[in-house]
Amino acid sequence: MKINAGEIRVGMLLEYKNDLWEVLKTQHVKPGKGGAFAQVEMKSVGKTTKLNERFRSSESVEKASLDEINFNFLYSDESNHFFMDPKTFEQIEIKKDIVGEKGKLLTENLDVTISFYNENPISIELPNQITCRISSTDAALKGQTVSSSYKPAILHNGIKIQVPPFVEAEDEIILDTRTLEYVKKI
Repeated sequence: MKINAGEIRVGMLLEYKNDLWEVLKTQHVKPGKGGAFAQVEMKSVGKTTKLNERFRSSESVEKASLDEINFNFLYSDESNHFFMDPKTFEQIEIKKDIVGEKGKLLTENLDVTISFYNENPISIELPNQITCRISSTDAALKGQTVSSSYKPAILHNGIKIQVPPFVEAEDEIILDTRTLEYVKKI
């Protein structure tokens, strides 16, 4: 789907120079002399390369069309995560390096949305909030103000986060999966 260069936003996926690019930063500039343009920083989805490109506002770019399908997480092995489509019961496997750090948050039967590009999985979106258990936490220091004092904690899956002083080991909390931040204690 063609879009105008002025419509490029952070997080979009663009087809450019025979590759798939994720937009990291975008800045729309209207200089005093000459035409307006969009300065766009992109990262290749398949490779580790980055690209800074300048698009005139009159140019159009190709926005990648993605298929988003809901799946249930089943299990993991050494190199892959396995998911099942709840409608067709079809199972797929996705390499752990595609999922990244979010793979530690996967639990059995968790509903996720997987984005496909040309029938290849390229990203996974978890629910915005999930329930986690604290495995260990440091002792809170006396005399700290409540509003700004957070202490380090380790979740049962090994992820390190910051929690308020009243959260103890074995407590269940709600975690924001987008920022890996504490939301509330259950």
